[in-house]
Order: sequence, then C-alpha cells, then structure tokens
Amino acid sequence: MAGDDNRHMTPTTLPHGVAELADWGVIRARGADAAAFLHGQLTSDTLALDPTQARLAGYCSAKGRLLASFVVWKETGGDVLLACSADLLAPTLKRLRMFVLRAKCVLSDASEEITLRGLAGPMATAWLAGSAPGTAWERGEGDGFSVIRQPDAAGGTRYLCAGNVTPPLPPLPPEDWRWLEVRSGLARIELATVEQFVPQMVNYDLLAGVDFHKGCYPGQEVVARSQYRGGIKRRSFLFETDGTARAGDDVFQPDDAAQPAGKVVNAALQPPGLDRGRLALVEVKLAALSSDRLHLGSADGPLLRRVDLPYDVPLDPVGTA
Repeated sequence: MAGDDNRHMTPTTLPHGVAELADWGVIRARGADAAAFLHGQLTSDTLALDPTQARLAGYCSAKGRLLASFVVWKETGGDVLLACSADLLAPTLKRLRMFVLRAKCVLSDASEEITLRGLAGPMATAWLAGSAPGTAWERGEGDGFSVIRQPDAAGGTRYLCAGNVTPPLPPLPPEDWRWLEVRSGLARIELATVEQFVPQMVNYDLLAGVDFHKGCYPGQEVVARSQYRGGIKRRSFLFETDGTARAGDDVFQPDDAAQPAGKVVNAALQPPGLDRGRLALVEVKLAALSSDRLHLGSADGPLLRRVDLPYDVPLDPVGTA
C-alpha cells in the first residue's frame, strides 16, 4: 500500500514563499522558424503553442532516451523559451544548434537575462493576483515577468516565475522547492540521468509530455513503439527513505541483487513537519513493485517506502498506458 507523506501538513502549512532556482536555466529560441524547429526536435507540439500556455517536453536521443526535459512557453513576441536543469543547458544547447541548419532560428543561453524563481502557496497566489494562472500549464503575465502554473504538490499551488521581478514573499529554501518538485511527480532530467529513460519510464505520457499525433522528432519511433506495442515495463513512483538518495542512484531488490531494479530520477530532503530522510521519484520495474522490498544503493541498503503519487499510473506492463 502507498503511504501518506502529507501527515501533519496541509496546503497552508506546506513549504511556501519564493525560491531562487539556481539549478535551472533558460534557452531562448528566436526567429521565424523557432517554433517549427523545436517542433521537429521535442516530444511536444510547439507549433500549436500560444502565449497563454506552457508545455512539458522531452528531448530524446535517436534511441528514444531523454537527453533533457523542458518547461516550454512562447512569449507574446514569438520567442520560445525552454527552462531546463542548469547542469544540462550547455550540452543541450550545443546539440540543438547542430540541427538548426538553414532554419531561421537562433538559439542562446538566456539564463543571465531571465531569472527563474519558484513560487509556492496561498501568499504567492495572492501576490500574483490577476496574473495567477488557474490550472496547471497555463501561463500568465505580470509587469516584467511570466508565470507558469506547475502541477500541484501535496495539494499546494506552485508557479514557475520567469523575469527580473523579486516577489515580496518569504524566502523559500531551494531544497524545500525541490521537495515540492519531487512531490508533484513531475520528473526533471538532470546530468546524472541523461539517456537513462525513455519518456514513459518517467511518466511523461501520463503528464502530456509526449504528443503521439505530432510529426517526427529524434527517437520518435522508439517512443511510439514502447507506447503501442506493450513495451512499457518500467514506471516512476514516489518513495521515502532514510538513506541519502540522489539522482542517478540505483535501486535493488533482495531477490535479484545482481542487477538494479530501478534508478532514482530526482530526490530531495524532507521539509520540517515530516519524517526526516528523503523523498525520491524512482523509476522501477513494474515487476519489482509487488515485493515491497526495494532498497537504495544495494540489496541491503536503506529501505524505500512507497507513498502516493498525485496521479494514477497503470501497473499492467503489457498495456498501452
């Protein structure tokens, strides 16, 4: 059974305020062909994207493995912005530039001009006022900033704020924002997990991070084959652990100690009000879930205790998810 890591916490007592997101960066795509170029590179539709929306998107290798993940939105002027893990920005930007060719699209690192902050809780919603998007993946605009509603975490609201404004909100420790990220079940590809997962392994097909009706992109055949030919045998789930979980750490089960049963996607320290230890989003073999004996780092490492995701994950490995 999944546990409940919301004990002692409510939406009003969850971590709240404004966090400086130094572990995020921003790529800018500018030019008449910017949206069309990205449409041919990412797992989501960027041609149909309008300035009131944002999207989750993956960037895959030819083998369908995720090289990076993005929060993508389009500015009113037409530029497309892609927020990603800062440790992947430089290699991802370099790789994308290789494929621009004759397209009218200029790609640049916009991290210095666009500061990313995480806003959480009722005070953030009140400060945003009419700029606050009502549902996940909607985009609003304020005076000098964009704001994107992110999926809720433990019932609490979250926003990604892009701009140079400093909201007058209590400072939120970056580790608490990271916990909210993990708790939402929305995977972010980091340097430690590059080329480890096809999108379905981190539930992107369940979170509108893959458009199965758009045109081709790198790895599209592999991703589609996994979806429609019963190839999804691994998914991501939330776990608590007393161990020091980090992205990229392997997970084992005692019955098969010779090979990993899964891998940590993202992890964060639990905030005050919960048991100490860490919360981890873990990609794991569906066949290994039934044992309830998954361990971090080795077959006799710290135990992983499963907790609820905020969305349903199909457990049938032969289904089309």
